[in-house]
Amino acid sequence: MFKSLSPVQLDPILSLSIAYREDPRDNKIDLGVGVYRNSLGETPIMQAVQLAEKRLIKTQTTKSYVALAGSEVFNQSMMDLLLSGTSAHSRASAVQTPGASGALRMLADLINVAQPDTTVWLTNPSYVNHKPVMEAAGLKVKYYPYFDPETKQVNSEAMLSELAKAGPKDVVLLHGCCHNPTGADITFADWQAITALANKNGFMPFVDMAYLGFGDGLEQDGAGLKYMADNTEEMVVATSCSKNFGLYRERTGAAIIISNSQQEAQKAKGRILTLARSSYTMPPDHGAALVADILNDQKLTNIWKDELDTMHSRILTLRQELTQAIRQRGSEQFDFIEQHKGMFSVTGLTSEQILTLREQYGIYAVGDGRINIAGLQEKHIDHLAEALVSVSR
Repeated sequence: MFKSLSPVQLDPILSLSIAYREDPRDNKIDLGVGVYRNSLGETPIMQAVQLAEKRLIKTQTTKSYVALAGSEVFNQSMMDLLLSGTSAHSRASAVQTPGASGALRMLADLINVAQPDTTVWLTNPSYVNHKPVMEAAGLKVKYYPYFDPETKQVNSEAMLSELAKAGPKDVVLLHGCCHNPTGADITFADWQAITALANKNGFMPFVDMAYLGFGDGLEQDGAGLKYMADNTEEMVVATSCSKNFGLYRERTGAAIIISNSQQEAQKAKGRILTLARSSYTMPPDHGAALVADILNDQKLTNIWKDELDTMHSRILTLRQELTQAIRQRGSEQFDFIEQHKGMFSVTGLTSEQILTLREQYGIYAVGDGRINIAGLQEKHIDHLAEALVSVSR
């Protein structure tokens, strides 16, 4: 049977990590895989997570199944985190999923069941997994203008002009904050304009919120999502605890459905549970149990918020220091890095320049020019700045 299978191309980001590990150079830098690293180059377990984990080990008495929906305490906590203070909070339902990718797939499957001829509109460019997940669920995909390769910012005029063409058979996918891969975020005014278009034309917003707290902090990062949820009848949200809780390998996410009533939201939730049963059946419990504990204990919540703010502030500082180091070498070509939000920035470098970075300088970045600022160590800033200026001359 398997002899008929042709070889597949390795995932570009994961294969980059393998090449990095095999590189013997001492000054090598991994800016490929999307994880936060501290000044020592480590992806630490957050203190709030460690404290919750210690308590969980002492109090948990079974490893029996939880439920198809996962932890309902976790589900409510995620809705509280993202939707508190909005009208959507009382007309939403949530399902725990294996990471945000699991949420993306479950929501895509739900859309296909509800309206099989749906087209999902993605930002150009978008997260590398968006297109294959949507297509695997049987949905059509098209791209709308987003990133201006000249200014390295969002082209709001072109974006809104194209989204004005979306209609009732369309879903528009938005990045909640910290756009992956570009680092260029839409403004609050853009959120308001897209919300108005959704209400006027009938398309459904689909928000992927994977980096809450990494851009401008928890409140500002969630402001656009909250406005849209408060002012639209129907939308869906995929969210992740990988980055802001550091639970990468625990695969902790949630799919949230917002409808015109709690009854309708629960009906959609029931459909997702049926879809999950024929797929992974039940999500992993450990990460969700930790997040639920943290968000329902004020002391742990405060510790987590302080840690998240420290990470967010450090990313801002890394952006500033890298941009300054490049300017000191006579170039203003990368000033946009300081303006971007979150973990990533698209540099605008060609695939040949990216290859030169790797071969000559031991700097590993994705072929589309994306670099992970949050993976940078302070001691590597000068080396990276020198390399970027050199390859871009």
